[in-house]
Amino acid sequence: MQGQRVLITGGSGFIGGALADALRTEATVRVLDVTPGGDAPDDVRVIEGDIRDEQTLDEAMAGVDTVFHQAAIVSVEASVDDPVRSHSVNVAGTLRVLEAARRHDARAVLASSAAVYGDPERVPISETDPLEPTSPYGLEKLALDRYARLYHDLYGVETVALRYFNVYGPGQTGGDYAGVIDAFLERARSDDPIRVHGDGEQTRDFVHVDDVVEANRLAAETDNVGAAYNVGTGESVTIERLAEQVRDAADSSSPIVHTDPREGDIRHSCADITRARERLDFAPSIDLASGLETLVRER
Repeated sequence: MQGQRVLITGGSGFIGGALADALRTEATVRVLDVTPGGDAPDDVRVIEGDIRDEQTLDEAMAGVDTVFHQAAIVSVEASVDDPVRSHSVNVAGTLRVLEAARRHDARAVLASSAAVYGDPERVPISETDPLEPTSPYGLEKLALDRYARLYHDLYGVETVALRYFNVYGPGQTGGDYAGVIDAFLERARSDDPIRVHGDGEQTRDFVHVDDVVEANRLAAETDNVGAAYNVGTGESVTIERLAEQVRDAADSSSPIVHTDPREGDIRHSCADITRARERLDFAPSIDLASGLETLVRER
């Protein structure tokens, strides 16, 4: 990445912001965001605009070596409530980004999701397992995956799709299982009841945002393009155990209470990261216990 010029769409968001902060010491970084934050470092150029606007995207992409496409409506619930708007951003917006990458001869590293798998037949889940999304959001990310592969095969664009599992870390706020750690921690700090949906035995693979940033960096440098890769830890935890770990890390006396199960919730999720290890040299370095301890100290 040294000396590269990069664009991060959605670069004011949780993962995009972490990526911008990590890359700015080695690359010239631009951020394109429809709602840019006001605290970007002086050495990061921030462009306000929508990825669906061709003129804005061309301005942002000019001279760029790599675009990290993080911009999205990242919510299963929002996609169910308004699938047309979600599709417009997550699919049509992605297509605009890929077209701009083609015009400007840039590599495209795109944020996909474990939601492409739907309710998996088995865990851990490999990239070759069935792709059966159960929400508009999952279907949109599957379209992103397919377009990334197509643009590589048909047009020669260097593309990599990264299927994120449950990302957590500093700067995150609420929302689905991706934000459950933040939600649990907020309640634990106030000694309020920590609410767990259902019996709490559902499992998820939580990966620290710093490891996700590293996966993006590796994807920008690999020769193994035109493919999708799982980005997780290869380890899973029950949501009940997660609540206990958050409570312990925060030294809290919060009780853990159970609420009704979430409609459509999948039971188990865990990444098989063999392909990412072998082809990207990806090796997650932050285990959940360490990540939680650091998060508590920094909050």
